[in-house]
Amino acid sequence: MAAEIQEAPDAVARQEAKLAGPMRELVRRLKAKPPHIVVTVARGSSAHAGAFAKHAIERHLGIPVAAAAPSIVTAYHRDLKLKDQLLLAISQSGRSDDLIEQTKSAKRAGALTVALVNATDSPLAAESDIVLPIGAGLEQSIAATKSVIATLAALLRLTAEWAENDELAAAISRLPQRLKAAADLDWSACFGAFSEASSLMVIGRGSTLAIAREAALKLKETCNIHAEGYSGAEFQHGPMALVSTHYPILMFIPTDEAADALVALAADLRRKHAALFSVEPGAGEGRLPSLPPDQAETDAVCQIQSFYAAAVRLAKLRGMDADRPRHLQKVTRTR
Repeated sequence: MAAEIQEAPDAVARQEAKLAGPMRELVRRLKAKPPHIVVTVARGSSAHAGAFAKHAIERHLGIPVAAAAPSIVTAYHRDLKLKDQLLLAISQSGRSDDLIEQTKSAKRAGALTVALVNATDSPLAAESDIVLPIGAGLEQSIAATKSVIATLAALLRLTAEWAENDELAAAISRLPQRLKAAADLDWSACFGAFSEASSLMVIGRGSTLAIAREAALKLKETCNIHAEGYSGAEFQHGPMALVSTHYPILMFIPTDEAADALVALAADLRRKHAALFSVEPGAGEGRLPSLPPDQAETDAVCQIQSFYAAAVRLAKLRGMDADRPRHLQKVTRTR
């Protein structure tokens, strides 16, 4: 896992050439017949990438994005009415049966089906109209990191090209070097509180909501810590009651207009004596370092890269081997 975190920047740099052809064809088709909705289908970390795509596409293109519930197809045998819409299937292995069946169903309904996959020779890729290669290369760690970073970058490339957003495209070109710097940031300030915790809350908003959910999953996988990811708004509708000095909170603060609400929430939590650690630029008690702001979505990708590096160290402090999470295997097939 530690080695693959370091490989992520090169994977992002390499993927541009691999994506160029199929991405051009996809965007041509999307502009010729614009969908009214994008439906994502994914599991695990790829589902968090789907949530990241929801934010990016809705923010930069104004097109609603919804996550499919594959059980509607696999258990209830019902096709969704997706004629002329976009079905985006996201997977590292491309071998989960529910994703494959959902893609077949969407194609039957007349959707444009796209597989964003690392394994381009997979059954999911074979069932899709267009295949976008993540280009992460071989990933051996059970807890995915390099492939997640590459997936997020590929989704931003799709958003930038579809929206003709030159600012986002330029930020993506800077991402490999920034990812290298992000992996070297020192988050040891949180290790004391987190290494003793049995439960954590992770908070994000906007570009960092999917990042918070991904971090919560990795805390479960690699550190055996029960963690749940919330939006800053949703956190205040109930989970706020759990706040105490013994229940640590990790907050990923975005670098755009969504930041103000989380900064205010962080100040309120500190007044309540919460064990809060916020990821944001600048020094201060309870703050974990983040790179200087560049562009909000790419900043969020850098934040999860910093977290991944910290998670390896945290697992070791808790006596865990991040490369051997119990009860898990690399490819999970569900239906």
